[in-house]
Amino acid sequence: MSQILNRRDFLSQSLIATVGAAVVSSAAEPAGSPKEPNPPSAAQPMPGGKIGKLSISRLISGGNLISGWAHSRDLHYVADLMRHYNTDDKVMDTLELLEKHGVNTIITDPNDKTFRIFGKYWKERGGKIQWIAEGHPRTDDWKTNIQKSIDFGASAIYVQGVISDQWLKEDRLDFLGNCVRLVKSQGLPGGIGAHELEVIVQSEKHNYGADFYVKTLHHGDYWSRRKSVSEPDVVSNAADNYWDRDPEKTIAFMREVEKPWIAFKVLAAGGIRPESGFAHAFRNGADHICVGMFDFQVEPNVALALDVLRNTANRERAWMS
Repeated sequence: MSQILNRRDFLSQSLIATVGAAVVSSAAEPAGSPKEPNPPSAAQPMPGGKIGKLSISRLISGGNLISGWAHSRDLHYVADLMRHYNTDDKVMDTLELLEKHGVNTIITDPNDKTFRIFGKYWKERGGKIQWIAEGHPRTDDWKTNIQKSIDFGASAIYVQGVISDQWLKEDRLDFLGNCVRLVKSQGLPGGIGAHELEVIVQSEKHNYGADFYVKTLHHGDYWSRRKSVSEPDVVSNAADNYWDRDPEKTIAFMREVEKPWIAFKVLAAGGIRPESGFAHAFRNGADHICVGMFDFQVEPNVALALDVLRNTANRERAWMS
């Protein structure tokens, strides 16, 4: 590390980093606060792209706003803290802020809290935010979970990355094709998520028919990214400190994939400054980025995304959405 942190600084930075905060800093990166981008305005609409018939903002909200999931390394209280802060009303207030600033889509899993909040937000507050549902199918019942999201009003559905990674281990990736076909048969875009690049490689090789991919992308320049000679896969990574095993391989392979790519974990779950993570993802081929946000992070994240997109003219991968 380039500097020694006292206990108070360490605890403060650790807490913020674990929840993917937009104000986190990494000791691996230059000290000091970068210049704040200009706030968004009506003259600066959020750019977007198309996945199927859906128009989706380049910046997408992560679902930990609702689910409370938090990659918190060894700080076990963080998920509880998130869930206590993000009450139903606070989540709906945040959804309103997202829409106000041009973020028109959120990715989250289909659970009771999701259904409760969307039911109130869409009906009582008149919200329009689109929901891309994480599919959590099982091999012994790959239809029920997906159909539940379709019936509730999901705009698109993809198989969540942990499940795809597990099916790769079990040599059951053909189930991905089944899931995608079910979603598409209902007139929605169907996608495939992954942490392990090989899931995407095999999906393209066997033509599982995904309309889009949801794949991790982050660089490794952050202090908690411990490297070893033989690293476990992402799901078995007990240190909970990396989500893309080989970013350069991801970038190289996705360069040739002519389908929309939503990149997630672009901040390595808070280990990377947004100024660095957003730019790295967009410049290296992501069509959209999914980022977990608290309410107070929405406006600065949108301003930053707009600034990065304005300065991302030259990229090797063409925009696929």
